[in-house]
Amino acid sequence: MKLIDRHLYINQLTIVQNTPEIKIITGIRRSGKSKLLSAFAEYIRRNDDKANIIEIDLTKLRYEKLKEYHALNDYVEAHYKEGVRNYLMIDEVQLCSGFELAINSLHSDEKFDIYLTGSNAFLLSSDLATLFTGRHIEIHVFPFSFKEYCEYFNVAATDAQEAFTDYIQAGGLAGSYPYARTADRAKYVRDIYETILIRDLVDKYKLGNPTMMKRVSHYLMDNVSNITSSRNISSALTDIGIATNHMTVGSYIGYLCNAFVFYEAKRYDVKGKTYLQSLSKYYLADTGIRFAELGKRNMDWGRMLENIVYIELLRRGYEVYIGKLYQKEINFVAMKGGEKIYLQVSDDISGEATFQRETEPLLKIRDAYPKLLLARTHNEETDYEGIRILDIPRWLLE
Repeated sequence: MKLIDRHLYINQLTIVQNTPEIKIITGIRRSGKSKLLSAFAEYIRRNDDKANIIEIDLTKLRYEKLKEYHALNDYVEAHYKEGVRNYLMIDEVQLCSGFELAINSLHSDEKFDIYLTGSNAFLLSSDLATLFTGRHIEIHVFPFSFKEYCEYFNVAATDAQEAFTDYIQAGGLAGSYPYARTADRAKYVRDIYETILIRDLVDKYKLGNPTMMKRVSHYLMDNVSNITSSRNISSALTDIGIATNHMTVGSYIGYLCNAFVFYEAKRYDVKGKTYLQSLSKYYLADTGIRFAELGKRNMDWGRMLENIVYIELLRRGYEVYIGKLYQKEINFVAMKGGEKIYLQVSDDISGEATFQRETEPLLKIRDAYPKLLLARTHNEETDYEGIRILDIPRWLLE
């Protein structure tokens, strides 16, 4: 498969390079965690030819004997070199039985800069504090952005609009890209999705029948960008003859978020500047999963665009909330440090009524933070009463 440089994540890794924490690369299956680890090792070699990098891929037969934590520990210790920087990089670390005992011991010696990847079934964000007694840092990897998609396929700027239409459906799970037929790409993505549901969730949490997990996941896919609660889903499933309750559904939603299939967006009161605990929205890690699993059933292109913008904001390092201003809703309030941006997302704002509906909530905000309206305008950036109006593909390529 063709490889591209994922500069965003390499930069994140260089920022934490040689700090004491264990670095753990997380993200949905097949988002490129293993390739990123290899690319970072190459980056270190280019910049420090004396560095001692111990790379272990536990899926390879040559490391079969290291799938026991004493053996893993002894191997790493034997490959330590005095007087140089020592890096330890282990891919699919969960294949070593008792891996956390070896990693914690090696970390306590303070001799290695440690980097790990692994299956989400064993390295869920919720489990990391329990697994590793020392401090750890997560480097979270998302599927390919639209910008990376264009780089992969050598898309010229003049072809970006057509490419973006393709990207909405193809998504960013780049392992599907080498397949020529749309059906084969979709099958690849469906297989990843099924693996997450069965191996990472149903098997890990001993849920028995995977049907309920799939029903909850499909409901969330169909309701991307809609206010959703476990009670809503429980009622909807009960109505079609599936016995459940909101507590079970809530647990299943939590599992899906832990495995990075969905991300929860909580609400933020713009006027009161307070975070609201009730009634979240859920966004899919990659729109390609929705198309592969459900096709164009109940398709709302505007909601898919909103999903893509939400994930892009996370990718750029923002905390993202749903804005509430009186009875109006602002699609996103994005925060990073002292920065704050208000964003509305729409498929088509060419009609006067739609344009007014999208701009009205932004115009009611009285502070001076930037306000953006993102839509498929196919045009250069414009301004309306202080609101920047941007074409979504152009914004994604910034």
